[in-house]
Formats: sequence, C-alpha cells, structure tokens
Amino acid sequence: MHLAYPAVLAALLFCVGLYGVLARRNAILVLMSVELMLNAVNLNLVAFDVWLRDALHAGQALTLFTIAIAAAEIGIGLAIVLMVHRNRGTSDVDRLRDTAEPRQGAGAPDESTDSTGEHPGEKAEAAA
Repeated sequence: MHLAYPAVLAALLFCVGLYGVLARRNAILVLMSVELMLNAVNLNLVAFDVWLRDALHAGQALTLFTIAIAAAEIGIGLAIVLMVHRNRGTSDVDRLRDTAEPRQGAGAPDESTDSTGEHPGEKAEAAA
C-alpha cells in the first residue's frame, strides 16, 4: 500500500476537524472535532511507522500516548461542558464570554464607592 492513501485520508480528517473547531458553536461538537484532528494525527503516525518499517514501532507507541491524552482531554472537557451547561443552560461557545465578571471602566471607581475606593458605610463603621 502506498503512503499517499492514508496521508490523504489523514489530511481530509484533519481538515474536517479544523473546520468543525472553527465553525461550530456547540462545545460538544468542538470537542468531537478535536478528536477527529487527533485521529488524523494517529493515522499519520501509524502509516509512517509502517512505511519506515521501524523496528521499535515508535509511531505505534506514540499513537497509544496520543489516545491516552485524547481520552483524558475528552473526560475533562466533557466535565467542564456539562458543568457550564448545568449553570448556564447552554453549551454555546459564543455565550461563554458572558460568564466573566463585568469589567469596570479603566481606573474609574463605580457608583457604590467614593474617591478612595471604599464603600461609604465602611468609613462610618471604622470611625465608630
């Protein structure tokens, strides 16, 4: 078998995964796309290992490490996505920016503080 067949298939898988990462808004579909990209890398590792006829089978060993890393990544990623979905009600990636704390103006204190940055009630408590 020629090296071109698995290399082209791996390139197609990687491109589909890259498109999924860039175009999808659902976090679970993004994780699935990352898995497609990792599987394309695994396919390349095994294909080049067979093509080079490596006695140590380093490509296959690296593939096992990649599979272990992918399993850990999907476990942690899925736990994060489920927690965000439980708290926010959606797994839309674009709406995850809303989870950050609202930022105040650069250097400007908000309305509930005076010019020293303390709340007005804190001065009365400190003086008493």
